[in-house]
Amino acid sequence: MSHLMTTYSRLPVAFSHGQDSWLTDTDGKRYLDALAGIAVSTLGHNHPTLVAALSAQAQRVLHVSNLYRIPEQEQLADKLAGLAGMDEVFFCNSGCEANEAAIKLARYYGHRQEINSPAIVVMEKAFHGRTMATLSATGNRKAQAGFEPLLPGFVRVPYNDIGAIAAIAKHHKNIVGVMLEIIQGEGGINVADLTFQRDLRDLCDERGWLLICDEVQCGMGRTGRWFAFQQAGIRPDIVTLAKGLGSGVPIGACLVAGRASGLFSPGNHGSTFGGNPLASVAALTTLAVIERDGLLANALTVGELIRRELAAALAGCAGVVDIRGQGLMIGIELDRPCTDLVTRALAAGLLINVTADKVVRLLPPLTFNTEDARELVVRLSAVIRDFFAAN
Repeated sequence: MSHLMTTYSRLPVAFSHGQDSWLTDTDGKRYLDALAGIAVSTLGHNHPTLVAALSAQAQRVLHVSNLYRIPEQEQLADKLAGLAGMDEVFFCNSGCEANEAAIKLARYYGHRQEINSPAIVVMEKAFHGRTMATLSATGNRKAQAGFEPLLPGFVRVPYNDIGAIAAIAKHHKNIVGVMLEIIQGEGGINVADLTFQRDLRDLCDERGWLLICDEVQCGMGRTGRWFAFQQAGIRPDIVTLAKGLGSGVPIGACLVAGRASGLFSPGNHGSTFGGNPLASVAALTTLAVIERDGLLANALTVGELIRRELAAALAGCAGVVDIRGQGLMIGIELDRPCTDLVTRALAAGLLINVTADKVVRLLPPLTFNTEDARELVVRLSAVIRDFFAAN
């Protein structure tokens, strides 16, 4: 009997070790990892540069708290701000914590403008986390059920619909920001149109709102750019990061610029563990390896290869609705619920995920190579075809 809370329906497998894009279970079976711990293991498994950096830092100091200066954290803040074109960075431990910071910032921004009940526009099918504020911002009733009353202060609109947001502007005088996933992960790998992103930036500027981009899953090079918002050539007021930032070491970040800068002062927000020396070194090393090894370009070329060869391998399958995504964030939408594909893929030595009931989600490490990609296509297309034959 396990004493773990049953917050997950865990698959019947445990891994003993990994190497590059492969994991080995406790019985010695190998699996191609096309999920990367849900977009976390940016550098794959057992990356020598990361292992060496973490080992060296562990011998120096792990944690001191944010009561003191942390040089590694300061270096990381400078690096992220430079890559994103942002001004300030707050470090925490996870994506939902980064989004909590963003929500608090937006509300604080509103109160400083004497808006007593500030509200944030959020999207249908969005997923921002499972804390009470981020759950309230999330557009998933299944995740919210049983945790009411949800927090007020969120106005929901359809994804990719600038007209709906413009209409909100006419009738709600207490809006202070818009929260957007450039690519919805849990929602089914839905990609925001470039025109929509640019129009939304213009609308936020016109209304004095904060544009908040949740890049917890799609950031950190996964789309072939450092940040997905860079595809549209815009700059948000707030960007949230986590998942792939530390390649498996927990770390989150909330980046701000422009009218969102300079809002917080000591006592407004904080984190005991956030940006500690070990986590900061993990993130600095991840960024350095991405740059050194050209992993942004790799995400683009390998991601395109996967989408193209999957389309060819699944040609003629009437149940395949769409294959979409950017870089190494890929969704294969089917015309029926397909959660069974996860266990079928596991039996075939492949790690995948199904989200929004009907979308196979692929989030391989950014180190995925062409050989890995073609092996993924062979295994996944066979599993999907067998699934259709049985259903």
